[in-house]
Amino acid sequence: MSVVIDTNVLVVANGRHEPAQERCVGACIDALERARRDQVVIDDGQLILGEYRKHCSLSGQPGLGDAFFKWLWSRQADPRFCRQVRITPHAQRGFVEFPGDRRLQDFDRNDRKFVAVALAAGDSPPVLNASDTDWWHARQVLAEHGVTICFQCPELMPIDPKKSGCQSQDRP
Repeated sequence: MSVVIDTNVLVVANGRHEPAQERCVGACIDALERARRDQVVIDDGQLILGEYRKHCSLSGQPGLGDAFFKWLWSRQADPRFCRQVRITPHAQRGFVEFPGDRRLQDFDRNDRKFVAVALAAGDSPPVLNASDTDWWHARQVLAEHGVTICFQCPELMPIDPKKSGCQSQDRP
């Protein structure tokens, strides 16, 4: 299985998101551990890795999000662990691959690269999210366009915390 990982998952795994409680931090750590056994999908222009670098340390310390970043950085060219896909800049939408749906016009521009990568990958890898509620608000429209979002910390979303996991029309 392949996955796309929003930066907030690494930040929460590092314990640097105050609203995130122990269960949430643990869920993010578990998600990053699973991702090491899967394949992480990133863009070939290093936009995702560049964002990770702004929030995590390449030394791999002090947190587990930092350790994951160091692991991914050293394996970014190894297709067993990491797949790079091309995404194309677009003046209005951010990326050509990002849906041109007017209902997504307010979706966070910084998060559009993750959607573009998920769609460009071709095999519909889910996007892992920990703490950004914009993903929750856009989940139905994104699902209509084939994007699955896995909420690692449902207690941080405006939803019933029992409804964790992936939200999509195509996946459980």
